[in-house]
Amino acid sequence: MEFPELSGVSLPEMRRNVIAAVRALADEEYQRKVWVDRIYPREGYYDDFDMNLHILFDDTLVLEDPEAALGTVLRSVVEVDAMATLASALDALLAEEGENKTDAEYISSPMWAPVLRAASVARDALTN
Repeated sequence: MEFPELSGVSLPEMRRNVIAAVRALADEEYQRKVWVDRIYPREGYYDDFDMNLHILFDDTLVLEDPEAALGTVLRSVVEVDAMATLASALDALLAEEGENKTDAEYISSPMWAPVLRAASVARDALTN
């Protein structure tokens, strides 16, 4: 089975991880169910806010420097811009709230709404 959203980059598996992380950041219902209530879709599954931050900032560096990810993980300037906006929203959240809150505290922050919006735009850019 071919996944068109993974074509056009040199690191499609890394792109798959980025798309999954961005989808998680864009889905408030998922966050409450999985990150806060710990109701996982299957045995052996785990996900939380911190894991997605590590994927996007540390593992793939896509939010650290979106322009550098063009061609390897990101396919277009639209994706680069969307990821830069998401990085800014996450940076603002962490600057305001610090780095030691629970997932429930982060998603209850007034700074969370811009993260959801930016993640939704990034998700749409990455999957359309």
